[in-house]
Amino acid sequence: MRPMTVRHSTIYRYANAVTFGEHRMMVRPRDSHDLRLIGTQLTINPEPVGLRWLHDVFGNSVAIASFGAAAANQLSIISEIDLDHFERNEPDYGIEAYALTYPFSYSVDEAPDLTRLIERHYPDPDHALDLWAKRFVRTDGPTETLPMLTAITRSIKSEFMYAARDAEGVQSPTQTLQLGSGTCRDFALLMMEAARALGLAARFISGYVYSPALDNGGNIGGGATHAWVQIYLPGAGWMEFDPTNGIVGNRDLIRVAVVRDPAQAIPIAGSWIGNPSDYLGMTVDVAISSR
Repeated sequence: MRPMTVRHSTIYRYANAVTFGEHRMMVRPRDSHDLRLIGTQLTINPEPVGLRWLHDVFGNSVAIASFGAAAANQLSIISEIDLDHFERNEPDYGIEAYALTYPFSYSVDEAPDLTRLIERHYPDPDHALDLWAKRFVRTDGPTETLPMLTAITRSIKSEFMYAARDAEGVQSPTQTLQLGSGTCRDFALLMMEAARALGLAARFISGYVYSPALDNGGNIGGGATHAWVQIYLPGAGWMEFDPTNGIVGNRDLIRVAVVRDPAQAIPIAGSWIGNPSDYLGMTVDVAISSR
C-alpha cells in the first residue's frame, strides 16, 4: 500500500473580466478495493454559487459548478486528494481456464453487458488496425491471452514516439498508426480499438500517473492528466494496461474516469461569456507525491 497525495490545478486566464457558465469536472478518483480515498478538497475561485455532485452513466463522480453574474479575469480549479493506493502487477484472481488462450468467447451472462465495449467505434476502411492487431496472434501455436495483451502494450511503448499535444481531442487509431506518434490519449485509444478488433471488451481510462524522478526511471505523462485502457478478462475482471509506459496492472496509475469513448472523459469542460479575443490560455499542473 502506498499513501499518495494528488494536486490537480487548472487555471484559465482572460485579458478582460468575463462571466462563466456551468463547468463540469471529473477530478475525483474512483474509490475501490485498490484505491481508497482518505480526503478530498475542491477549491474554485471565483467561488461558484452552486456546486452539485452526480454519478454519470458509468458511475464516475462528476462535479457541476454554477456561477452567478460576477465577472473575473481568471478561473482557478484546484483538486487536492489524499489516497491509499494498493498496487498489483497481475490479476488478483486467475484468468478463467477457457480464456487463458486466445480466441475465446465471453460467457452468456457477461456478453450482454460487454457488447458496446466490444464494438469498434472508429473507421478502419483499409483494415490497417485489423492487420496491426493480428500481428500479436501467434501462427505457430496457441496464443496466450495475457502475454498477447502485454506484447501489444509494450509494442506501443517501444515502436511509437510520445509527442505531447495541447490541442483537445484524440487522433483516430489509423492516424496514430500512420504517424507513429501520439499522446497518452492516442495510445490508449489505439490499444482500446485494437483489443476490440480482436473481439475483446475494452474501455478508456482517464486519471493520473505517479512519476517519481528516479524510482523506476520515471513514467511518461506526469504533470498532467493521463490515459490508459482496461480490458475485461474472465476471472480476472477489468485489468489495466498503460501503453504509454508499458505498464501491465495498476502500478502508479490512479483512475478517475472509466468510459466507453475518450470524449466522455474530459477532466474539465465549461463555458464563458466574453470577447473571444479575451482568452489568454489555460495552464494545467498535476503534482503527485508519495506521503
